[in-house]
Amino acid sequence: MNSYFKIILITVHVIAFSILPAKAEDYKLPQYSSRDGFVPVVGRKGMVSVRETIAAKVGADILAKGGNAIDAAAAIGFALAVTYPQAGNIGGGGFMVAHIASENKTVAIDYREMSAGKARHDLYVGKDGKVNQKLAKYSRQSTGVPGTVAGLAFAVEKYGTMNLKQVLTPAYKLARDGFEVYTQLEVSLARAKERLSADPAALKVFYKADGSNYKTGEVLKQKDLANSLRAIMRKGTDAFYKGDIAKKIAADMAANDGLITEEDMAAYKVYERKPVFGSYKGYKIATMPPPSSGGVHMIEMMNMLENDDLKVKGHNSAATLHLYIESMRQAYADRSLYAGDPAFFKVPVEHLIDKEYAKEIRARIPMDRARLSSEVAPTKDWLKESMETTHFSVMDDQGNAVSNTYTLNFGFGNGIMAAGTGILLNNELDDFDHLPYEPDANGNISGKANAQEPHKRPRSSMTPTIVFKDDKPFLVTGSPGGGTIINTVFQTVMNVVEFDMNVAAASSKPRINHQWMPDMTTVESGVSQDTINILEKMGHKLNVGTRTLGSTNSIIYRDGYFYGAHDPRSMDAATIGIN
Repeated sequence: MNSYFKIILITVHVIAFSILPAKAEDYKLPQYSSRDGFVPVVGRKGMVSVRETIAAKVGADILAKGGNAIDAAAAIGFALAVTYPQAGNIGGGGFMVAHIASENKTVAIDYREMSAGKARHDLYVGKDGKVNQKLAKYSRQSTGVPGTVAGLAFAVEKYGTMNLKQVLTPAYKLARDGFEVYTQLEVSLARAKERLSADPAALKVFYKADGSNYKTGEVLKQKDLANSLRAIMRKGTDAFYKGDIAKKIAADMAANDGLITEEDMAAYKVYERKPVFGSYKGYKIATMPPPSSGGVHMIEMMNMLENDDLKVKGHNSAATLHLYIESMRQAYADRSLYAGDPAFFKVPVEHLIDKEYAKEIRARIPMDRARLSSEVAPTKDWLKESMETTHFSVMDDQGNAVSNTYTLNFGFGNGIMAAGTGILLNNELDDFDHLPYEPDANGNISGKANAQEPHKRPRSSMTPTIVFKDDKPFLVTGSPGGGTIINTVFQTVMNVVEFDMNVAAASSKPRINHQWMPDMTTVESGVSQDTINILEKMGHKLNVGTRTLGSTNSIIYRDGYFYGAHDPRSMDAATIGIN
């Protein structure tokens, strides 16, 4: 071999070895277990998991352009207001748990809706002592001051790398130029037609000029919503809370016996709170504090089970599900008594998440029989929450992570659009307890955790959660589902940290739900008949296979790769990895 070719050969070897890892073990391929028959999406530089595909693409594009997880989450939240009007919104509110890598801190951002100054505890109670369901659910009196715009803007301005205009632009363009209706939206609009058609503004936006339905593939444009989004892009949150949008919402309320005034809009505040932290077998859990009840009571359940060997008992075995049901029963009983807005009611968070308290209440659980809910707590009043909420999860390659759950309450909120804004209104005030509480001598009802009062935030089950391993974000998850959210997130987390499932498998396994009252356990299809028979013999009352529970969007980060999954119970959802 002549010297010329020797030089070339040596040069090639030098270049090759300089770009390869020094050790073979340093080069890691994606690792996940497919033993359960479910395979996650894989990404190298970040990931989004969202309830709706178009909004997921918006978030993925933000990450690809160099935005961080907070930027992407805000862009997704605004985009869902356009593309997923069933629950995506700028007229509602929610909760965000975010890990900020540069500051090595985790924050909880509370942008829950707030009741108006005119709200009172017996607002919807008639002379007969019964709740007027139309007022509580389907009128402007059911609407709380929206928090979404303030919450997403707060997150971007404090922790993002882009500005509000940049993260709003995709949503604005989708509203202005329109997007193709997808299957689930076609179905949802068709099912909600009677309710939405009762409101002239909503009828004009969501149905054609001749009153017919939009079909899959047809383009839906939302001109008034585009104008509202453009105003926020130009003038920031003041456009929504103090400017023309606030004036339009207040005028619409005044003309239709609503409660919200311009003063209520201007008084809205976002709260950055300390997350509720828990631990489970070496993992750290960061989740949402009150006024969301989800985090407190999920940690309460996990604490109860930490000293049980659930792996030996088996995933979704009768023994494990028995413990799940009894833990849920206790946690939801506690929730009914203690969950509320911490500005109005002292929620005993530290007691409820204390591991010694968990040992005490775990000791009350018999292993051979079901308890009656009447044995667990003294009151039988219980509040039902709407199932229509939406969740999204985002992680980036800088170590930032966002878990966000927000809602209008019912699908399409109360079905009413504030005239001239294109904004669907929430009916979140229905999440307060409506019992006609007797005030004390001074007219106060502050002893009731979730009684409606002026400028108060209603209780929620939303449970956005980040699980840490070795002090780094490991699992980001959350779910819609009203009162079932806590149990859905609990089981998803347990599937990962207790039963070592990959994120797709953890999202796919059958779930159960018990909320203390009524004394009934909902069981999804897929739990074995033998298990069901054993649980029934133990005294559990089961409702099997009548519904699905939750719709998670989850991401795991491990060894340099992101692994994501959206719930197979969802239609038109998407998980996108950035590479």
